[in-house]
Amino acid sequence: MDFSFTEDQQTIRDAVLAHCARFPDDYWLERDNDGVFPHDFHRSMAEAGWLGLAMPESVGGAGLGMTEAAIMMQAVAESGGGIAAASSIHGPVFSIEVREIRKMGRHAVDSNLVFISDLWVPEQDRIGAEGDGFTIILHGLNPERILLGAEAIGLGRVAISKAARYARERIVFDRPIGMNQGIQHPLAKCWAQLEAANLMIMKAATRFDQGLDCGVEANAGKYLAAEAGFEACHTAMLTLGGMGYAQEYHVERYLREVLIPRTAPVSPHMILNFLAEKVLGLPKSY
Repeated sequence: MDFSFTEDQQTIRDAVLAHCARFPDDYWLERDNDGVFPHDFHRSMAEAGWLGLAMPESVGGAGLGMTEAAIMMQAVAESGGGIAAASSIHGPVFSIEVREIRKMGRHAVDSNLVFISDLWVPEQDRIGAEGDGFTIILHGLNPERILLGAEAIGLGRVAISKAARYARERIVFDRPIGMNQGIQHPLAKCWAQLEAANLMIMKAATRFDQGLDCGVEANAGKYLAAEAGFEACHTAMLTLGGMGYAQEYHVERYLREVLIPRTAPVSPHMILNFLAEKVLGLPKSY
């Protein structure tokens, strides 16, 4: 077993991190406050060719796999842009009527109710056989879980990084608070949980790219990554104490955003239902 990235995969990660560094924390704080879609960021990612990473070369993409897509999305979230940055490049949504949902969490990317009425699709434009639509959709759910899990890990990593830096710099009673095991141990535990979850996410992505069934791994990876990401963001806020609520330190934004992959696209309870049935052979509970 080889758990290291290939040279090309490491190059993707490094290049995306370098690209996203052009959009610092303050840029994302401004987008969170003004609620404006991050057009500059989206445009720059498109011009750099990152949006088509996993699309076939026949339609102008790079033709790479889910593993590379997960690496890219994780790096985007880890850069400090968080889920808002990652969500802005997931893909377009076409609709007839759109109504904005006012919500907690990221404000830089809208969430909307979409109503499609009287939409008729000619047979020649239909994808797959009649009646197979749900089966086709299912094929896309595992990649969605993989990418959301990768983003949760990236978000948890940047939260822990911010908290560790604060713990090194915050001096109380003539010593940095990071010298205290009560600060060190929770942060170290979060790091270990994030890296363990990342292995399951990458295993799921690898199995998908190999054409193997990855439902169990994708669901388990998403569950582990979301829980670890939430714990990391929460621990980061606790590390900063009262200043964790201050927008200038950004961790309060991370904590709001990490609730998204923890809840969507499938709740942790439904994932546990799935694992209990498919892995443990227990009766279906829903």
